[in-house]
Amino acid sequence: MRKLRTSELNRLSIEEFKNSSKMPVIVVMDNIRSLNNVGSVFRTSDALKVERIVLCGITAAPPHKEIHKTALGAEDAVDWQYFENTEDAIVQLKSEGWVICSLEQVENSTSIIDFAPENDAKYAIVLGNEVKGVQQKIVNMSDACIEIPQYGTKHSFNVSVSAGIVLWELFRKLN
Repeated sequence: MRKLRTSELNRLSIEEFKNSSKMPVIVVMDNIRSLNNVGSVFRTSDALKVERIVLCGITAAPPHKEIHKTALGAEDAVDWQYFENTEDAIVQLKSEGWVICSLEQVENSTSIIDFAPENDAKYAIVLGNEVKGVQQKIVNMSDACIEIPQYGTKHSFNVSVSAGIVLWELFRKLN
């Protein structure tokens, strides 16, 4: 086996990416404190052709060298917008017909394994703060809560790892 060169990967240009059809998924970042996590979510969102990212509260926005360090330019390809309050973002997304799914451990959550997205629906996946998770008021506004099963001693994955798991599962199930 031979590793492929970057030129052999046939990647889209930023313009081609922006004009391409996207997965009907938005990522909402609810008060994410780590710029590395923000950049990583941009990079994963680029790889899986997420519609856009919504940055809320204390979540940093591009351009920023620490975001770029992990996004590697994906922050230029993936559309994004900023809201000072996550609630305002959720209200707007609901008015646009997005199904709000918080990624959080709650009573009666749905395992990502069992989550069955509808092909004609649009999903906004809310990722919460690294310490406090998704705010309870945002959980209350959600149409569903998705949970990633875990079997070790820790109670959560890193937020960017969680994003990768959930976005990959949605991509797989929607395609």
